[in-house]
Amino acid sequence: MIKYLGSKRVLIPLITQVITSLETQGSVIDLFSGTARVGYGLKQQGYQVFANDINTYAAILAACYVQADAQRWRDEAKYWVQELNQIKGIEGYFTKCFCRDSSFFQVPNGQKIDAIRERIEAESLPYELRAILLTSLMEAADRVDSTCGVQMSFLKRWSVRSYKPLKLRVPKLLPKATSGKSYAYRADALDMIEQLSADIAYLDPPYNQHKYIGNYHIWESLVLWDKPEVYGVARKRVDVRDRLSAFNSRRQILKALQRVIDDIDVNHLVVSFNNEGHITKDEMIQLLSRRGEVVVLAQNSRRYVGAQIGIHNQQGAVVGKVSHLHNTEYIFVVSPKAQYIKAQFPDLAVSLYDA
Repeated sequence: MIKYLGSKRVLIPLITQVITSLETQGSVIDLFSGTARVGYGLKQQGYQVFANDINTYAAILAACYVQADAQRWRDEAKYWVQELNQIKGIEGYFTKCFCRDSSFFQVPNGQKIDAIRERIEAESLPYELRAILLTSLMEAADRVDSTCGVQMSFLKRWSVRSYKPLKLRVPKLLPKATSGKSYAYRADALDMIEQLSADIAYLDPPYNQHKYIGNYHIWESLVLWDKPEVYGVARKRVDVRDRLSAFNSRRQILKALQRVIDDIDVNHLVVSFNNEGHITKDEMIQLLSRRGEVVVLAQNSRRYVGAQIGIHNQQGAVVGKVSHLHNTEYIFVVSPKAQYIKAQFPDLAVSLYDA
């Protein structure tokens, strides 16, 4: 899967253990699905997953890894990946924006991306198969980019991986979950809570003011293929400026998240958040307590790579020091089984009154 700021890759074993401790089978809403890693892990455990994200590229990732089932699409996906890998590169929008006007990708790989994306666009493919191929293309591009993990800037010198030729692979699709067909949606979380119900909700809202659409604007443009106007050194989509979310606002996030917590139709709530976000641990406990007893689990985690290499200016010079290399990832659980969860994870459970 693609490199992603805030990815729960390391936490997935713990998250799935917590959820399986609440309900051994059933349905889960993943309201802020991102790369769909958590939804994928839950589908793998047999849960019916309803994944949602406001960004189109994230909805495509979820359509591939959560909604599409291996028994239906694996053979067709293999055929199309082989077909697309044979295409010769062409000079197009992607090459101009992200190879010549900036240095996110080497030109030959940009040309290959242009050719493959135009071919996918020209075909009348079923939505799930199209999502699989677009995911394959995103992941192939991610393996040859020249960034430190986000698309707000590119490296001053080409990364070693950027010299490798772009090659698609068939995504690792999962069979249909034993609890039922899973689905992926693209909507604002505040709209989606009115339409879904499940046994469990997993919430991983944005932590701060940095919008994922700004950090991963290339994937949004690649998936939409609307060839938008761009601005700045990073060649961001112009609509990045206008696509605002209450969950990225320090002033609005408490009210928005409270509405989600109060109104979402589930029996159990599991929330991921860390100690560097707009909401403190105590504030999160207060938000969640309206639904029932809260248990907090804490795990030390390394910060994302961009935070580990220091602060640089646009010329690549170091202008700031790394303040710390680790943070605390919290998992908040609200459930009639709260005390059972606390007993299951005694080494991770923390006092509600600890800092």
